[in-house]
Amino acid sequence: MTTGATVWLTGLPSAGKTTIAHELAARLRAGGRRVEVLDGDEIREFISAGLGFSREDRHTNVQRIGFVAELLARNGVLALVPVIAPYADSREAVRKRHEENATPYLEVHVATPVEVCSVRDVKGLYAKQAAGELTGLTGVDDPYEEPESPELRIESQHQTVQESAAAVYALLSERGLA
Repeated sequence: MTTGATVWLTGLPSAGKTTIAHELAARLRAGGRRVEVLDGDEIREFISAGLGFSREDRHTNVQRIGFVAELLARNGVLALVPVIAPYADSREAVRKRHEENATPYLEVHVATPVEVCSVRDVKGLYAKQAAGELTGLTGVDDPYEEPESPELRIESQHQTVQESAAAVYALLSERGLA
């Protein structure tokens, strides 16, 4: 059976996580790999419906996603997870779950600066926060704890989506997971 893995793409809202994940998924599928993208927004709608954005709820959301990702990866699927996951301890708990099950886990920090993310503002969150219509925006008025030692750091503002996806693909290839 082909080895699965979880690739967790963490970063601020509008950093490019989901766009990179979908570009990478297309490339991997073209090569015959089984791939699932566990998009944070979709998970919130279906698996984590009812959770808010308190630290505890965000932790619960990340653990649920981590469980599903590890389950898929353990069964030969490449699980691409573009989820903010703002707290280091939550991400570390997901990594630990993978280690306990000997499931490959790669953390990719999409390290796009908040100034760039706020210009991209894919969902209009930064505009709502600036207008006082939204509080608790990760990286603005709610914390984002950057990964200290991710397997890969991408500065998406300096490269194309294709180049970012290629960097993750190269990491997977180096680890024998592509």
